[in-house]
Parts: sequence; structure tokens; C-alpha cells
Amino acid sequence: MSVLTNVIESLGRATLLLMICVGGNVVTAAECDVACDDLTDAWTCDGCGTSPAEPDCFYDRMTGSLAESGILFQSNITQFYTGTVDGGFEQTDLYGGHGDYLGIFDFGKLGVQEGLFLQVRAEHRFGRSITEPSGVFLPPTITADLPVVDSRDLYLTNFLITQALSESFVVFGGKLDTLDGDKNAFAHGRGVRQFSNAALVANPVALRTIPYSTIGFGFATLLDGEPLFSFTLLNAVDTTDSFGVDELFAEGAAISTELRVPTNFLRKPGHVLLGGTWSSRNFAALDQDPRIVFPTVAIDRKSDSWSLYFNTDQYLVTDPRDASRGWGFFTRGGISDEDTNPIAYFLSAGIGGNSPIRGRENDTFGVGYYYAGLSDELAPFIATVAGNLGDGSGTELFYNVQATKHVTVTPDLQFLNPGRDTVDDVVILGVRVNISI
Repeated sequence: MSVLTNVIESLGRATLLLMICVGGNVVTAAECDVACDDLTDAWTCDGCGTSPAEPDCFYDRMTGSLAESGILFQSNITQFYTGTVDGGFEQTDLYGGHGDYLGIFDFGKLGVQEGLFLQVRAEHRFGRSITEPSGVFLPPTITADLPVVDSRDLYLTNFLITQALSESFVVFGGKLDTLDGDKNAFAHGRGVRQFSNAALVANPVALRTIPYSTIGFGFATLLDGEPLFSFTLLNAVDTTDSFGVDELFAEGAAISTELRVPTNFLRKPGHVLLGGTWSSRNFAALDQDPRIVFPTVAIDRKSDSWSLYFNTDQYLVTDPRDASRGWGFFTRGGISDEDTNPIAYFLSAGIGGNSPIRGRENDTFGVGYYYAGLSDELAPFIATVAGNLGDGSGTELFYNVQATKHVTVTPDLQFLNPGRDTVDDVVILGVRVNISI
């Protein structure tokens, strides 16, 4: 694994360095000559030292130069090798993954408009996820199922323009993905940095009303650079596979709003988040959605849908030198419109944060439990194609090892109750490898 990791990281660095040289004006001509003439020796070019312990020095200086100029590129390749070792539909092991490519442009630093930003994200998936063999409705490795079910094409899921009108107020609009909502210090991370299971990445009661990727507009108030209150008006249907202009509000509109208040219980940092969603869409069927895998089935036609939810995160132990480093607990809960939403209520809780093991402070860990209550109104419709259903639950444990600056390796164990009479409780064991450049 270390050889493969080094190859991939080197390719990523080489590509970035060549882009810098071709673009010019970001670094000096001499630095470009060094980078392009000998990429192997470029890491230790003048000013970075020559120690073998500093192989990332030149790369960091180049990315730092880009960031100072107002351009930031990030990429994450997340790979999952996961197996159902007991229960589920079948015992098998599968390999799958997800590519995430993010660009952020600060037009203030670029000399165009102060406070103007553009965020562009492209995503794709590859291989197969363990969701189908496990027989569960909430994907055990949510990232491996995004952005589109059964497609391995590259999709533009974000093209978001943000304008800061002051240090505490911003407006935004464009195409955006919603996975970054319902933020939590210990149970978030897009299924890459922390938990993998969809139920522990975000609150599933909101997924019926809020599409994964679509056009939206809104505003947010900030406190110390973090969103305090946000309001977003969205197209009611998912348009991951198109830009969405032609479909804008054709089937209604959706609203999402969140208030995330910082707390200081026990003189330690934390947050309380309250959120709500509403959609004017006319619901006549359960749709295919990579975030919650219920079968496509017709239901009684209903207009409008809503959800209310909360989450908390609270540090119990913090590093005296860095208050953002430590570990604590989290909770989530929510209710929704049972006439349109297959998940009527949801609860989860757990602990997580930085490893308490001396010398492994950059490692992270988490233990989480969730309970998803099925809608009594929709259960009979789903049962026509999926058998008798009940409430589902699950537990996930992970330990995220910071193997190198750009590589994390995460063993993961899950015990899941699918809530289906025809499917036994499933045990899922796997490993996640993330390469970030």
C-alpha cells in the first residue's frame, strides 16, 4: 500500500507543478525550471532544505503560493474494501470508491471583487458499494454511492457563487450539494473523515425534502467565520446529472434553514444545531436516491413535506494547546411528515474526536449508534416490493489512522439491523483509504 500511495501522491504533485509552470506568474521562472526539469529533486529546491524528512516541502510551497494568489485546489480519492461477514442478503466483499475534486477561487485576492468566491466541485464513483448485499436502506458507505446511483460518470455537483457583504453576512447562489449541511464536530466529514454510514453523516429525516445536488439561493449570518444562521431556497428535485436550469422550480421549491449556536458547557467548546426543511413538491412515489435506498414504488399522492431536526456536539476533553483538538460526544434527532417520508423519526448518539493515544494525536476515532423509525403510512407501500418492514438500527466503530500527511487508513466495523423480516442482522467489516492532495 505504501508504494501505491507514494506513486499516486507523486502523480498528483507532478500534475499540479506542471499546471503552475504552464500558468506562469504564480512562482518565479527559476522555480518553474527546477520543478519542470526534475520533479524528483524539486521537493528539495532552494529554500526548502535537503532533508529526506521534508519531501512535501516544495509541494507545500507551491500550493501555498496558489492559495495566497486566491486559488485553492483539493482532491480526495476514497477507496473502500468492505465485506458482509455475517447476515445481509449475501456474504461477499467488494471494492468501490469515490473521487472528489474541489476548486475554490477567491476573487478578492485575484483582484476582481472583494469578498466574492466561487466553489466548484466534481464527483464520481467507481467499483461497487456494499449497500445492496447488506440489505439495508441507509448506505453503510455513503460516499461510495454518490453522486448518482449506478453511474460512474463525472458530475458537477457544485458551482456556487458567494458574496460577502460584511464580515458577518453572505449571500450565495448557484448549483450546490447539500451533504455539508447538518454540521457536527464528531459525526460529519462527508463520509470520508469520520463515520462512513449515511445515518451518522447527516440526519436522514431531511433527505426526502432536500435533494443532494440542485440549484439554490440563500444567505447566512456568520459568527467568528462560522455559519450561525442560514436560509436556502432550492429547486425541489435533484439535478445532479444536469445543471438544472431547465428544471428550476418546475416541480416546486424546497426550503432549508439551520441555526447553529456555539456553547461552552464545562468550559469546553460545543454546538447546538436546530434545523427544518419544507418542500412544495407533489409526492407520488419514492424516488431512487443514493443517500437512502428504498425501492421505487408508487404511494398515495401527497403535496408538501417537512422535517425538523437537531444535533449537538460537545467536547469533554481538549488539548490545552489547541481547543479544537480533543474528543467528546454527539447526538442527533428528528421527525418528519409520515405521509411522504419513509423515515418518520430518527435518533443517534456517540463519541468521537482525536485519539487519546500518546503520539497519535492526529488519528481520530468514533463510536456511534442510530435508530431509524419507519413511517406507518408508507410501510405498506414499501412492503409490496421489499417484504415486511420495521424500524432499523445500527452501530459503527472506526479508527482513522493518519498514515502520512496525505493518506489516512480507517478500519471500520458495523453491526446493522435492516428492519426487514427477510434479511438477517448484518455485520460489515472493512477498511477505508483516503488520499488527499
